[in-house]
Amino acid sequence: MGNVIGDILPLAVGIAISPIPIIAAILMLLSPKAKGTSVGFLIGWVLGIVVAVVLFTLLASVLPESDADASKPIAGIIKLVLGALLLLLAVKQWRGRPKPGEDPELPKWMSAIDGMTAGKGLGLGFLLSAVNPKNLIMAVGAGTVIGSAGISAGEQTIAIVVFVLIAACTVAIPVIGYLLASKQMAGPLESLRKWLVHNNATVMAVLLLVIGVVMIGKGIASF
Repeated sequence: MGNVIGDILPLAVGIAISPIPIIAAILMLLSPKAKGTSVGFLIGWVLGIVVAVVLFTLLASVLPESDADASKPIAGIIKLVLGALLLLLAVKQWRGRPKPGEDPELPKWMSAIDGMTAGKGLGLGFLLSAVNPKNLIMAVGAGTVIGSAGISAGEQTIAIVVFVLIAACTVAIPVIGYLLASKQMAGPLESLRKWLVHNNATVMAVLLLVIGVVMIGKGIASF
């Protein structure tokens, strides 16, 4: 059980530190309909993570069982492929960094956040967590680790809960903090948004590189 938690922690952190959903949440908190859209976004964000990791945990659970000390070539191949994909995404992010003095480009849909409703916020949160390629790859990796570990259903549930709590925390903390103290949070949120906008590509490139290397190492160890 401890090994499983240790293996999924980097993947959960990878989702948690993804700048785009954090920027989206902050923009919602600074919008006219802050409370409704941000809460909807948080619910969708958590729901998307849960659906993705549970689905791939169930799929990985049907892989042929083997002894604890035996090799797991299928799980190993999946991890190697996921690791390679993460490395490719890391290269893409690094090459996409803005040049000195150049304003970074953000997704066009962010300009529509001010007019979003709670329902649209929920849908956006779900898409960013469950369908976004980077986050989906990490959810697949976590599900593969949990589902192929040979642990009980109760232990799988605990591992999934830990994964979701860590992966969702960076969106949940500013949303909950804003609901509790909106006036005090406005300034720090705007400062954080500016930093994330300018360092988005660099943060994601380094993060994807580290997690990709870890995933490849786990894949090699499965043989």
